[in-house]
Amino acid sequence: MGECIAVVSGKGGTGKTSFAAGVGSAMAQAGKRVLCIDCDVGLRNLDLALGLTDKALMDFSDVAQARCRLEDAVVRQSALPSLDLLTAPVRSRGRPVEEAQFRALLETVRERYDYCLLDAPAGLDGGFRLAVCGADRCVVVTTSDAASLRDAQHTVMELSSFPRGKLHLVVNRVRRKLLHNMHATIDDAIDAAGLPLIGVVPEDDGLPLALNRGVPLLLTDDNLAAAAYRNIARRLMGERVPLMRIK
Repeated sequence: MGECIAVVSGKGGTGKTSFAAGVGSAMAQAGKRVLCIDCDVGLRNLDLALGLTDKALMDFSDVAQARCRLEDAVVRQSALPSLDLLTAPVRSRGRPVEEAQFRALLETVRERYDYCLLDAPAGLDGGFRLAVCGADRCVVVTTSDAASLRDAQHTVMELSSFPRGKLHLVVNRVRRKLLHNMHATIDDAIDAAGLPLIGVVPEDDGLPLALNRGVPLLLTDDNLAAAAYRNIARRLMGERVPLMRIK
């Protein structure tokens, strides 16, 4: 059976969607069957990060509410044949997907994929609760600024039902010089969020460039963020590798 990992953040702008796309791509490059699900109804952007802009005709609500089969709704990234996308609805229509329906969808996903990355919307409302209701573990993505760390704390409190070892912290968009000037450290972020650190991702100009080109970051030239995503993917897959250091 596969594993479903919710990628969450308390606020927008933490780079959560880029993270989900990057780690999903890294797992696919490692030979795993991976599905990325965009859970942000009305504001979906995961297709952009995966280089699959406007390719999807159906969304997770169509599958969860039995209007089509999972295999008919997913879109494959041709350059990474083991990586699929299941997008979110462009807008709310009819009855919203219930948590029981979404959990049933994830059971089907576990049968067909090794890993599923659930890109939750920012905030802690219904979209967040839907993304985490059937997840096996969660990754909280934050940046090192005070507002993001405070929101990460609130997010962790909402995830209290997850057992020890199933919640992880990623500090994203890290700039070493800025951290030094702010007298902040990664340890401060760990203490503020109260979670074990599974990875650090540096700020990387390659991300917006890849996004504008419509190409997944890991299919461009090697860069720091891509290396960080591969490092985190290996750790999520159970490998014992050291944390990446930001130089």
